[in-house]
Amino acid sequence: MTKKPEVFISVDIETAGPIVSEHSMMTIGACLVYEPEINFSIMLKPISEMFIPEALEVTGLTLEQTEKEGFTPIEAMKKFSTWINSNVPKNYRPVFVGLNAPFDWSFINYYFLKYIEHNPFGISAIDIKAVFMGATGCSWYDTKSSSIDRMVAPSLEGNHDALADAKYQAELFRLVYTLSESKGRSLESNVSVER
Repeated sequence: MTKKPEVFISVDIETAGPIVSEHSMMTIGACLVYEPEINFSIMLKPISEMFIPEALEVTGLTLEQTEKEGFTPIEAMKKFSTWINSNVPKNYRPVFVGLNAPFDWSFINYYFLKYIEHNPFGISAIDIKAVFMGATGCSWYDTKSSSIDRMVAPSLEGNHDALADAKYQAELFRLVYTLSESKGRSLESNVSVER
């Protein structure tokens, strides 16, 4: 695989539960990590009637609302793919960044592959929790967002709105990356290339 310049994209989702393919992805929010004013947000129609009450409570959404106001999964993933492609220059690589990225990436990957047969992010993602652990040498337990917030003091906070959380995560990543550089634990220098 050829090394390409990278554009980091913060992605957050809200779901009706934790099981990919059984629970619906309800909303997607995304922004460029280093230009968060360039962003994307969409609501999706449900793929099943299954849900965990606590998950819906956290989002403040209902399956009825997403059925009425959302885009079909194929429409939503096409729109998201188009947004990614329009904001990542040719011959650059989009890189998925998330807070607890394995959860969010797994839903995004499933939806991309099932509905449009291609995931622009490929098979991996950067998890802010893991970057923080590497930068500080802390335990995995101490990679909770509240612990990260205490150390890097972001101006934004998460609120379970996918776009707002994506912007919050973008700020966390920038702060944690700066922390890793100051501790001499720099990631590769090719972190992000702006357009």
